[in-house]
Amino acid sequence: MSIIQKPRGTQDFLPEATRIWQYVESTLRNAAKYYNYHEIRTPMFESYDLFERGVGDTTDIVSKEMYDFYDKGDRHIALRAEGTAPVIRSYIENKLFGQPDLQKLYYIMPNFRYERAKAGRFRQHHQFGVEALGAANPALDAEVISFAYQIYQQFGLRNIEILLNSIGNTASRLAYRQALQDHFRPVLSELCADCQVRFDKNPLRILDCKADHTHPSMNTAPSIADYYDEASKQYFEQVCAYLDALEVPYTLDDRLVRGLDYYQHTVFEIVLNSTSEKGLNVSLAGGGRYDGLTEMLGGPQTSGIGFGMGLERLILSLESENVVIPLKDTLDVFVMPMDSSANIAAVTLLQQLRENNLQADMDYQSRGLKTQFKAAERANAKFAVIIGESELSSGKFEVKDLRNRSQEAVASDEIASYIYERTEEI
Repeated sequence: MSIIQKPRGTQDFLPEATRIWQYVESTLRNAAKYYNYHEIRTPMFESYDLFERGVGDTTDIVSKEMYDFYDKGDRHIALRAEGTAPVIRSYIENKLFGQPDLQKLYYIMPNFRYERAKAGRFRQHHQFGVEALGAANPALDAEVISFAYQIYQQFGLRNIEILLNSIGNTASRLAYRQALQDHFRPVLSELCADCQVRFDKNPLRILDCKADHTHPSMNTAPSIADYYDEASKQYFEQVCAYLDALEVPYTLDDRLVRGLDYYQHTVFEIVLNSTSEKGLNVSLAGGGRYDGLTEMLGGPQTSGIGFGMGLERLILSLESENVVIPLKDTLDVFVMPMDSSANIAAVTLLQQLRENNLQADMDYQSRGLKTQFKAAERANAKFAVIIGESELSSGKFEVKDLRNRSQEAVASDEIASYIYERTEEI
């Protein structure tokens, strides 16, 4: 019988890898706490219409990469493809806009896209993201960008660059849209089929095309900065001033438009520019302001800004840049029954230790004492408790400190306090 394998573009996270993921997720949650962001969780599948309306039907996500199907009630359903649209849907449905304060939300979630699987890119991938809803303030834009930047700094990634742009407000975008159409119209037949569709629906996304990025017309395309109205210009200048005050470095990139249709004003991307021989040069995170998205999804006008970062790419970058991940996987106590007559005493002691908040385990494979000591070493146990016939008779079990090899007989009901005392001494 053939072996069933995991689907292409997915991963199994074995215990060794899971330890790294837990460290990354814990670090992200702590960072969110310091910025006063609160976790939100949304369903793994949503109505297809949510992504079609919220992400845009001209995007690769919706037009090419969605996992979608009709359920038994003939409802068009899609696996979650990105985080922002579901969060906004929840924000509207649960009337969070009625709260008096700014809603600062974060999520850690798997998303699903049918795309070519390669290093750092999976069909099921994981994303950390934040959404700040309820204020159109350049200082908030700067905070969100700084938040993302500080995360990478905290993880120890140094060769990162923030690419920054503004695509202006609605008036600026309409003017720029017309300029792009005028520019690309003479060469439209030379562009890919996707760009020919984008030409009418969202010509800004032509600048984001991977197939046509080497076409000569890309180099001569007009700059969005030439089409800012005064309000857009002032807003972007203030964002830059706040980032300068925070000493957050950035590079202005007037070709940066981001791949989603809902962005307005500030957009940014964080990339890794590795200097090591086997390092990566990849996009790590991206985001921007989306002041019209809630209205597109049927809610009241609400200003918002956020970002998303891929966790697979983050972990891959930590490895490529040789960042040491501080993992401390230890066991407080490993209980060793010397034969089957000691099993009940071992199980009872094990429970007592756990009730006293000690990490404890025991040998369930009926192995010899020498093999059990090797198992304790592999588990990085601090103490071993040996229970044999003589220990059962005396009521005192042998407790061995595996850090300094000292050993002492201790009454079974005093072992937990004994271990706490010895731990504090070191």
